[in-house]
Amino acid sequence: KKALELLNELMNNGLEPNVISYSASISACEKGMKWEKALELLDEMKTKGLKPNVITYSASISACEKGLQWEKALELLSEMKTIGLKPNVISYNATMSACKKGMQWEKALELLREMKNARLTPDVISYNAAMSACEKGQQWEKVLGLLNEMKNQGLQPTVMSYSISISACVRGLQRETALDLLREMK
Repeated sequence: KKALELLNELMNNGLEPNVISYSASISACEKGMKWEKALELLDEMKTKGLKPNVITYSASISACEKGLQWEKALELLSEMKTIGLKPNVISYNATMSACKKGMQWEKALELLREMKNARLTPDVISYNAAMSACEKGQQWEKVLGLLNEMKNQGLQPTVMSYSISISACVRGLQRETALDLLREMK
């Protein structure tokens, strides 16, 4: 709310907000769970001739993720590429998280593949987002495949990685595998 007030104050005093002030306001909307306002600001900024950058789009995607708007998050990621911006790991992670919340495990896996094809290196957050999406979609085998891939990439699985994997196995009635993962985690 404070960030939006400052943005309005800038405009009321005859100063023109720039990409940084808009990006900060959009990020504040994300933290305040105001995805609609975030997208409104993104549109307003474009109308004023300002060019949103990767940070602006990533904050907008995160706002959509928090607002359970997975389709909008995918649209923004696509729009970034259309206008010539190269999405970064944060952009992809936020979009995968949005897909997870929207129960779109196939889309999350597609984004992980796309990320690699774009020569970006997925991090633990990337894998956890994809794994969590698969877990929610009851795809325990895919979760375990991602856990192994993560390890093969030299990434250290976190407690969250193991929790997701164990939960997926339990939901998939793979009790022994869940117990093996629990032992491995220790």
